Amino acid sequence: MAKFFINRPIFAMVIAIVIVILGAVAIPGLPISAYPQVVPPSVQITATYLGGNAQDLEKTVAQPIEEQLVGLDGMLYYQSTSANNGQLVINITFKLGTNPDIAAVQTQNRVNVALPRLPPEVQQQGVLVKKVSTAFLMAVSLVASDDRYDALFLTNYAQINLVNQIGSLTGVGQSSLSSQQVYSMRVWLNPDKMTKLGITATDVSDAVKAQNRQNPAGAIGQAPSPQGTDFQYAVTAPGRLTDPSEFGDIVVRAQSDASLVRVRDIGRVELGAQTYGGYSRLNGRPSANVIVYLAPGANAVQTADQVIAFMDSVKGTFPKGVSYVVPYNSTMFVRAAIKDVLLTLTEAIGLVILVVFIFLQNWRATLIPLLTVPVAVIGTFGVFPLLGFSINITSMFGLVLAIGIVVDDAIVVVEAVQRHIDDGMSPKEATTRAMEEVSAPVVAIAFILAAVFIPVAFIGGISGEIYKQFALTIAVSVLLSAFSALSLSPALAALLLKPHI
Repeated sequence: MAKFFINRPIFAMVIAIVIVILGAVAIPGLPISAYPQVVPPSVQITATYLGGNAQDLEKTVAQPIEEQLVGLDGMLYYQSTSANNGQLVINITFKLGTNPDIAAVQTQNRVNVALPRLPPEVQQQGVLVKKVSTAFLMAVSLVASDDRYDALFLTNYAQINLVNQIGSLTGVGQSSLSSQQVYSMRVWLNPDKMTKLGITATDVSDAVKAQNRQNPAGAIGQAPSPQGTDFQYAVTAPGRLTDPSEFGDIVVRAQSDASLVRVRDIGRVELGAQTYGGYSRLNGRPSANVIVYLAPGANAVQTADQVIAFMDSVKGTFPKGVSYVVPYNSTMFVRAAIKDVLLTLTEAIGLVILVVFIFLQNWRATLIPLLTVPVAVIGTFGVFPLLGFSINITSMFGLVLAIGIVVDDAIVVVEAVQRHIDDGMSPKEATTRAMEEVSAPVVAIAFILAAVFIPVAFIGGISGEIYKQFALTIAVSVLLSAFSALSLSPALAALLLKPHI
């Protein structure tokens, strides 16, 4: 093999250039993150039972759903939380590598089986099944410079104008508000007045449902119509109520004396928050916090830049006095960590080349490792997409360690060739003789090192996923280095090395 490339040095160089190009092209498309993707996918089920306590939720809602979740494909475990505010949350964790979309569909099918057994109030509110991302990317907060806007206004503004728009950006897995203080029509009832009149909360609820409806009014002149009717008009009738005073006018009961009991007679109506179970503050001031999660396999740095660019593009439309800040951005750590690793990578290459030059005392001999090391390092990135790897601290540390290993193959070839040249052989003959001597050791060293690191990739669990990228990065770079030592290094040695004067 080595003799083939010694006689065809251009072919060896072209192969090396192709390897470098493949690695360089793959680098921009690789995900960038702090660590490998080791978080199992999750699917969340949420249900609301208005007026129900935790015990009611557990018996009438949670149990029927949990019975259907048993045996779900790829499920590791689930955690069910029933709260006294009527909220049920079931988080299902699946095995690492499970397709989250398929898992969400299968979970939805199981929930649909349990749906007829749930209380009508829960069915009316709906049971939501969605895949969730646990990779917390960043938080974006809307804040007001004065007291004109409270947290309720800011939260609703973010819900309407930011949450869905950010969630649709490439690389964003999910975006949500940290507090659900969205606008809702609140009906506060006076229990003393209701007791005197014999009215229950159910009576008020039924009256609101019956009189707050969207009623289609049809059309005038629709066929069949009297002869001579030439036009047809759609009738637009008032729909759902929108003002607190309109809700206050809802009739709850007609008394025997022909008087009417309205909602405003037994309580008050206001435009408030749907729930007061949580609120957001930033530096002591009201705020609306949008939590952004990273999609699996997405580029964290690129996604964060897209979110910030989107916020910069829409901040001109914010109400006067409203601005945004980014109180937390996980990519700051990622950027700093990757920057330090790349700096270490550069320093390692520089130190290796310096040591080689000091010991060989020949710039021609030093040039060969200088050209072959980037082939093994950059070419390793070309295999990342095939293995599903990302640019992270683990894989970069593997490359840092690999630099000191891959340079050995080129040094072995250079020293062997130089020895035969000094004995009086021509560079081409010396290279041929040297490769006959060192080809077997170079191949043996490469396979021995690969045999040391490749088994690490078969370790299971989260720790196995972390060490997998570290080990296979070294193994791939070592094998590429061995290939370069059998192709590019002898070709360059035959062209560059000269006898010592």
